[in-house]
Amino acid sequence: MKRAITLKRPKNISAKGADKDNPPWSEDMLGPPVMRRGRGRQRTPTKVLTTLRLDADVLAFFRSQGPGYQSRINAALRRVAKRAIRAGSSSTGAKRAERRT
Repeated sequence: MKRAITLKRPKNISAKGADKDNPPWSEDMLGPPVMRRGRGRQRTPTKVLTTLRLDADVLAFFRSQGPGYQSRINAALRRVAKRAIRAGSSSTGAKRAERRT
C-alpha cells in the first residue's frame, strides 16, 4: 500500500535565526506577476489553424522522422501544389467549381 505523503510546514524562524543581510522576499520586491503561456501570437500570421485527416501510415512515416513532422508535411504539400501550378493544372475541386458556374 502506498503511503500518503504530506508536506510539513517549515519551522518558525526566530528573530535570532533571521539573516539581516538576506531578508525574505516581499511582494514589492517581486513586482507584478507576469503570465506567459506558450509561444504567443505570430508577428506576421502566415499559418492557418486547420484540421486535416491523414492515413495512419502516412502520419506514422512523418512522425518517425522526429520532431518537426508538421513542417515536413507542410513542405511536402507545398511541393505538390507548386508542381500542379507549373503543370497548369489545379486541384480537381477547382475544376468542379468551374463546371458548376
